Amino acid sequence: MKITYLTFASIVLLGLTACNNANTTPSANVESQTQQSNPSPVANPANKPTTLVSFYAEDGVAIKGTDPVAYFTQGQPLSGRADFEYEWQGVTWRFASAENRDLFANNPEQYAPQYGGYCAWAVSQGYTAPIDPNAWKIVDGKLYLNFNRRIQQRWEKDVPGHIAQANQNWPQVLEE
Repeated sequence: MKITYLTFASIVLLGLTACNNANTTPSANVESQTQQSNPSPVANPANKPTTLVSFYAEDGVAIKGTDPVAYFTQGQPLSGRADFEYEWQGVTWRFASAENRDLFANNPEQYAPQYGGYCAWAVSQGYTAPIDPNAWKIVDGKLYLNFNRRIQQRWEKDVPGHIAQANQNWPQVLEE
């Protein structure tokens, strides 16, 4: 299996800033470098600029081919299909339906996992690790993925604290 780590000259936070304390929700303030091109077959109707960030991908595919929108709309991970793909941030995102692909295309930051799709617990500990799409949680409208369910149990012991620490570590952990 080929693992691809994509980095850009300017890596910025994706909808996150360091929390003032563990009870504070991450804000959506983001320094951004914009990307106007949209190589996907789905048009960007609002021609919205997107924030460049590094995403974990295996064989160029984010979340191991799992549909990121399904976590929010179906409450579970669903396998994406190759005929419903969208290119964003240099990786391929797969979806279970054209509707989910279009929802993502209209607002990818709403559905993309935090910390570039790397394990949220690992980022809180100061490093990156791959993920298991079945080890996930939505907190305050944001998708967090973990290495596996055992690691997810560790992360769940202090979700606000781990999110706050990961927010402080991201994206610098990519440089290590």
